[in-house]
Amino acid sequence: MGDERLERRDSATRGKLVDFYTAVPAGHGSGRGLPVCLVLHGASKTAADFPALGLGRFLTDAVRRGRPPFVLAGATGDRLQWRPHGGDDPQRMVHEEIPRWCAQRGFDISRMALLGWSMGGYGSLLLAEAFPGFARAVVALSPAVREGDEVFASAAQLRGTEVGLWCGRQDGLIDDVQALGKALPEPPAAGSFEDGRHTFAYWSRCLPAGMDFVSEALRR
Repeated sequence: MGDERLERRDSATRGKLVDFYTAVPAGHGSGRGLPVCLVLHGASKTAADFPALGLGRFLTDAVRRGRPPFVLAGATGDRLQWRPHGGDDPQRMVHEEIPRWCAQRGFDISRMALLGWSMGGYGSLLLAEAFPGFARAVVALSPAVREGDEVFASAAQLRGTEVGLWCGRQDGLIDDVQALGKALPEPPAAGSFEDGRHTFAYWSRCLPAGMDFVSEALRR
């Protein structure tokens, strides 16, 4: 595994100190010049959990399989659905502050993607819709969407952004996620609907394909 860090950063958009996570694939030093995939966690996790979830290992494995390298970066957004709540705005943190923190590390923020699971999948899609062109691709693992919600209402904003959708067949969200796939302005560019529940055990099986998808999107 490469350079994996968990730091504390002062987030002005959230009005508090947050955990800031980065991972560079093994063999790529500090990651200077590499594009970035921003990671949005689900409701039961925070950025402090990313090392134990093996995100850095999944990243290095993708590069060892021959995929172009990139870095992972993410920060804690708590359980706010990655939306503004009063003076606490985790969406702005992801859109404005995390890229700035990444630029300070020398990462290439002109090429970015988004990856999230459950609440983080919802937040990734919502962010890509709010700022078209911000991300080249979105990996949404079992995103916590509901037909008719804000993500569905703004789905047209995803035109030009590659979207990968994964969801387990035994997940209560499967019908809504499949409906979102049909509502997208362009068919999903990656993803699958195979056996699995709303657990990280299932998402771990999806992450290799998700990392490959991000890598190919960021190389262009």
